[in-house]
Amino acid sequence: MASNADEEAAGAAPIADRTAAINNDQVDTKDVSKNALKKAQKQERLAADKANKSATNTTKEAGRAEAKKAVNKMPKKKIEGAALIGIDVSKEEDFSAWYQQVLTKGDMLDYYDISGCYILKPASFFIWEEIQQWFNKNIKSIGVKNCSFPMFVSQDVLEREKDHIEGFAAEVAWVTHAGNSKLEKKIAIRPTSETVMYPYYAKWIRSHRDLPLRLNQWNSVVRWEFKHPQPFLRTREFLWQEGHTAHIDEQGAGKEVLQILDWYADIYQDLLAVPVIRGRKTEKEKFAGGLYTTTVEGYIPFNGRGIQGGTSHCLGQNFSKMFGITVEDPSAREGEKKPPLHVWQNSWGLSTRVIGVMVMIHSDNHGLVLPPRVAEIQVVIVPVGITAKTTEAEKTSIHEQVDALATVLRASHLRVETDMREGYSPGWKFNEWEMRGVPLRLEFGPGESEGHFVTTARRDIPGKDGKGRITVQDLGKDVPALLDTIQADLYKRAEESYKSHTIKITDWDDFVPALNNKNVCLIPHCLEEKCEDEVKDMSAKKAAEGNDEPEDAKAPSMGAKSLCIPFEQPPEGIEEGKTCTNPNCKNLAKAWCLFGRSY
Repeated sequence: MASNADEEAAGAAPIADRTAAINNDQVDTKDVSKNALKKAQKQERLAADKANKSATNTTKEAGRAEAKKAVNKMPKKKIEGAALIGIDVSKEEDFSAWYQQVLTKGDMLDYYDISGCYILKPASFFIWEEIQQWFNKNIKSIGVKNCSFPMFVSQDVLEREKDHIEGFAAEVAWVTHAGNSKLEKKIAIRPTSETVMYPYYAKWIRSHRDLPLRLNQWNSVVRWEFKHPQPFLRTREFLWQEGHTAHIDEQGAGKEVLQILDWYADIYQDLLAVPVIRGRKTEKEKFAGGLYTTTVEGYIPFNGRGIQGGTSHCLGQNFSKMFGITVEDPSAREGEKKPPLHVWQNSWGLSTRVIGVMVMIHSDNHGLVLPPRVAEIQVVIVPVGITAKTTEAEKTSIHEQVDALATVLRASHLRVETDMREGYSPGWKFNEWEMRGVPLRLEFGPGESEGHFVTTARRDIPGKDGKGRITVQDLGKDVPALLDTIQADLYKRAEESYKSHTIKITDWDDFVPALNNKNVCLIPHCLEEKCEDEVKDMSAKKAAEGNDEPEDAKAPSMGAKSLCIPFEQPPEGIEEGKTCTNPNCKNLAKAWCLFGRSY
């Protein structure tokens, strides 16, 4: 595929610059038909009226407040000149408000009338389905089977494992009434399913021949968060998968823990173009009731926060002892009596949080930026150059050729949309598809028809720098190749950012300044819980009371927590006799540990 420079050097006509309408984070309303502008303004007013009416009528106070906030919140600083349909607050000025607009105007979700609950629209649910299909294929290759358990759990069962439920106690939602009748015993809505499933593992597992037992659920769970809700990242109900497996010994359990973790990393890196660091949680941060927790940790460049991406836990024998999940010892000889063995168990989970992480890392002030492998629409074709002087026959010809181009691309197994809508100018359409994050736009008009090419516009590179040409005869092979390039470039840029903001610190005086510069920090650490609490407290910056800063501008007030002990440690290791980086701690450092302000 020839570059722009090659084409111009060969005497080809310059690529048509149709991006003026969407440069500088704006929509030039001169390029938008009056009819289309009126339609958009009317739709916006109707949506606002509907949301406000819904918020007024609901009896759920928290839900009303959030629904009104979603419609009425005015960002602190708007992007000057942004049209009604565009993103009107910048990522740099107010990250939280920007994130909200990118998701709603990008048609990914809508707010529900219960605070902390959200509607996943087809564009976001498609991403979740792609993850489901990929992950199902892999886990089934090692014998995992999908199943479904009830979402309700009795209080007695939930509280059988005290250490485990203590980690969820404040977030458990309870059913106390059926109609007007109060239940004799309240029933919990599962925050996770260990206590739901394991009584039946005890029933089903009778022999070592029943092992390993590997089951997985795709379901929703409820954790009644009281913190500030944030779509995908902190919600009261969310979708996830949770795998629960039982093994004869620690070796088999440990092997699976790492295999699942590798697949979680692959989901982020290969599907979502998001780099992650694999590691093990400290004792303080591990899953309550488990033996150890492994994790993949991401990084959000625009606020410097770390974010947990997915966890794979070895539960050890704690739950099998609590629920009586035992098998006879297979090493026992005939007639020999040996005590039964408690099985080794794992649990692992990945949630729709992955979508929020992807959006925060890749998207920009034009809207969503979606990796091609998970985008519901990978390519959109927009007819251009059709004016009032264009005859009906000429317009019909262009539309027929656009349909033919789409057919070619669909034959290459691409997800393609054509935008033939009347009453909307090309500039208006460009803006809408950019907000929705479609990875590649193809423009086709009389000039392209005559030259037998399409004009390409990459979503990940706005403006003229992202423009190019592909000949019609090469469409079936060059468009898939360009999408692969976009996928790889998204990952490369995110990886370079993560690496450049992962700083090795050995002197405490450098720690907080590094955090304030939006970095995560690798430090020699003793891995003691008390010391972690001290580090968090000492690295917190107290914000002034009563200020009106946007939420994310207060991020430095948050203390740093341990994210993980990376599996890949710095090659130089820790020098002999090196003490913990915390100046108040006199313990020897045991490992390089990744710390950061986090979600």
